[in-house]
Amino acid sequence: MSAQEPHPENSPAHAPVPNLNIANVLTTIRILMVPFFVWALLADEREQGLWRWVALGLFVVAMYTDKLDGDLARSRGLITNFGKIADPIADKLLTGSALVVLSILTELPWWVTIVILVREWGITLLRLVVIRYGVIAANMGGKVKTVMQAVVIGLYLLPFTQTIEWLGTLAFILMLLTVAVTVLTGLEYVWKAVKLRAAAKAN
Repeated sequence: MSAQEPHPENSPAHAPVPNLNIANVLTTIRILMVPFFVWALLADEREQGLWRWVALGLFVVAMYTDKLDGDLARSRGLITNFGKIADPIADKLLTGSALVVLSILTELPWWVTIVILVREWGITLLRLVVIRYGVIAANMGGKVKTVMQAVVIGLYLLPFTQTIEWLGTLAFILMLLTVAVTVLTGLEYVWKAVKLRAAAKAN
């Protein structure tokens, strides 16, 4: 190897990806948006619907950053272990806070919120427990679940969903389907964690 040729381990292709990158910054911003979203949603009762629209806008923007940071991480090679863990946590903080506040406002049954939260945070805890064996990245089922949750929560956040009967019924039916997909994909992650642990111990 000549003096002009870089050593493979020091070449850009093998350089570690820094945690401080645009994709992770967007994930962090999404986390910081959660308290403002919660405040706007709770303030709605005092502001005749104005803050409800603000809450919906914050939710839509935050969910868009979820897609944007994923696209940037993949296209620019910015995938990090921090991002793999922080990104789903950011999603769960946003959707979880939305579900809790909707239940507090009696617009969504508490059992729905509890089932989804137990699944979401249970899988997050499971990921942290098995991280010494490897990272369980989101699969297609998890992505479908996230999209379904975002759509149905956005529907619930509309100021007129609770006042238009057919729209409220549609929202609840979609929420039931979302709960089913959420539980099924959760079981899939448990199975992947079991296989990951078994494979690691076998080596």
